[in-house]
Amino acid sequence: MNSCPDNNFSPSTEELPLVSVVIPERNEREYIAECLHAIQTQSYPDSLIEILIADGMSDDGTREIIAEFIQQDSRIKMLDNPQKIVPTGMNIMLRQVRGDVVVRVDGHCIIDRDYILNCVNHLIHGKNVAVGGPMRTIESGEFGKAISLATSSKFGVGNSSFRTESGETKFVDTVPFPAYLKSLILEVGYYDEELVRNQDDEYNYRIRSFGHPILLADDVRSVYYARSSYKKLWKQYFQYGVYKIRVLQKHPKQMSLRQFVPFFFVVGLLITLLLSVTTTWGWIAFSALVGVYLSLSFIFSMKLSSRHGRKLLLKLPIAFAILHISYGLGFIVGLFRFWNRWGDKVGKVPSV
Repeated sequence: MNSCPDNNFSPSTEELPLVSVVIPERNEREYIAECLHAIQTQSYPDSLIEILIADGMSDDGTREIIAEFIQQDSRIKMLDNPQKIVPTGMNIMLRQVRGDVVVRVDGHCIIDRDYILNCVNHLIHGKNVAVGGPMRTIESGEFGKAISLATSSKFGVGNSSFRTESGETKFVDTVPFPAYLKSLILEVGYYDEELVRNQDDEYNYRIRSFGHPILLADDVRSVYYARSSYKKLWKQYFQYGVYKIRVLQKHPKQMSLRQFVPFFFVVGLLITLLLSVTTTWGWIAFSALVGVYLSLSFIFSMKLSSRHGRKLLLKLPIAFAILHISYGLGFIVGLFRFWNRWGDKVGKVPSV
């Protein structure tokens, strides 16, 4: 297994590889300028960065903002993504990248100034093939603070290392906004274009199935703007639940216990609620399940609100409930939607 490198890395420009930054996005008017500015002000040499953007036919003014950046920066190129989803956008860009290193960034993401340099450090000097780092979720909008805290807590998302941990460099199952060697992409292949969500988890599992570890490096840092409303959060995690079924069907070993907990919780709620109509013990079981959940939610909400503001005490339980119930319901819907796909281990992965 690869070892983590030291941080004493100051090569000359001649020793550095060309880096392709790829951004799949749609309707990111509020964030795309900040995202691009963070890439433009990297400590990595400007001449060794190309920036590709796969725009999912944005209709909110995002394309116009990108066009303004293109006029001032010849390194930026915008490509159309008619299918409007991340995996098709990624594949459009991967077919055109020129760099030996590919760094994937989201329109909602702001990378630290040394992000690219540190990624190259770990890939070239540290002899890794895939690296990412801890992601700090920050608020956006009225309910954004509660959502960002919920999606960064272990009660909200389980033991997702890149969301809940920092201060440690180690090998993990998956990372956000990863940097890959281009040679790795040629080996593993393109993204599965069926996966509207969970495409990174599936892709990173494929990388590990080829025998390559994925490094979570503490010096590769970014911030991510959380969904700004409960409605957007519900849609996001419902889709996570739906498409997690396809990941399960393709790679059963990729799944961990935390990914099943919301499903079992929602199934338990539905079964005991139905039984409560005809039996007393059904009502008792339903009440007990709800009571235990609300108690845990209140305890974690109390801990978080005591550190981040008492006004969050009523908002956090709502955010937790949306995370868990939407994901669990999506998981159930996915079981029905993909009921006949259990033998399909390939999905819709284009050939390289």
